Amino acid sequence: MSRRKKDPLRTLTDAERQALTNLSRSRAAPAVQVARATMLLAVARGDDYQQAARDAGRRSGDAVSHLVARFNVEGLTALTPRQSGGQPRVYDHASRERILRAARREPTPEADGTATWSLSTLKRSLRSAPDGLAKVATSTIWQVLHEAGYSYQQSRTWCPTGAATRKRKGGPVLVTDPDAESKKS
Repeated sequence: MSRRKKDPLRTLTDAERQALTNLSRSRAAPAVQVARATMLLAVARGDDYQQAARDAGRRSGDAVSHLVARFNVEGLTALTPRQSGGQPRVYDHASRERILRAARREPTPEADGTATWSLSTLKRSLRSAPDGLAKVATSTIWQVLHEAGYSYQQSRTWCPTGAATRKRKGGPVLVTDPDAESKKS
């Protein structure tokens, strides 16, 4: 005989039941969301937590209990996984802006030792600056630049994606791609 449930599943609305049914049958949705929808529908049918876990191909009835408690509070958003581990971000918004400012600045060969930025020269510049970031890594710089929409071009410079300087008879011209955002994803 099972124990009394501390936090039983609340009654599902018609919209929730329909969304859970559609999600449990989906072949394109992430597997974790399909399994969670299947478990919630099994509990709504009257199955105990252990049987609901087995229906979804899982083993732990305790995980179903936690899912039900979270669903009662959050609703359908409980189906999407939350951040589960990994190192927290070390650099805040101001530090990220500092990296972007340094990347946008034109390097001087005398002060920076280069005519174009690379990740290592940008790292060296940021670490040696008085208001710089003493322990910034090249991977962090790369991540910040990519999140801001920059990419390393064939000209070996970091520039915004979708914008390029072209040589014309009248002088250099900045050309922008109107479909740059749709091509990124």
